[in-house]
Amino acid sequence: MNDREIGGMGPEPHGDMVHVNVASPAGSYTVGSTSFFRYIVRLAEMGLSLKPSDRESVEMLANIPHAFFDDGIASGNGWRIVPPNSMEDWPVMEATPQRLRAALQAARRILWENAAPVGVSAGDIVMIEEELDHVFGILQRAEAAGFPVNISYVS
Repeated sequence: MNDREIGGMGPEPHGDMVHVNVASPAGSYTVGSTSFFRYIVRLAEMGLSLKPSDRESVEMLANIPHAFFDDGIASGNGWRIVPPNSMEDWPVMEATPQRLRAALQAARRILWENAAPVGVSAGDIVMIEEELDHVFGILQRAEAAGFPVNISYVS
């Protein structure tokens, strides 16, 4: 499987383009769907009532750092923010593939259970599912090779 970059799929809110990068020595994938960013990475901002384990998962995803900003050091169960090494570098979230997969699966379930209240469209659902399939493939390869994954985003 080749590394792949996807961009500009469907209408973007306010003309913004967000790329979520998931990378390890076993491969990488760049999610170019703003829907993925809005409804998966930023699900914690939707104001949903969540049980503690679900809150932990969506808060983990909300801590994925922006490539050009250093919001400080954070960590949790199976993940941590790694600060930039130099001015040419950026912060990343380092996570075990298992932990990231569990967080993404929880976010997916929460989103589908709350699709109407958060306003996700059928087109968004299709796009998010396709992106999740690609990300899960990278996580599977990283886990099989024994590598952690790095996650960040840039807009």
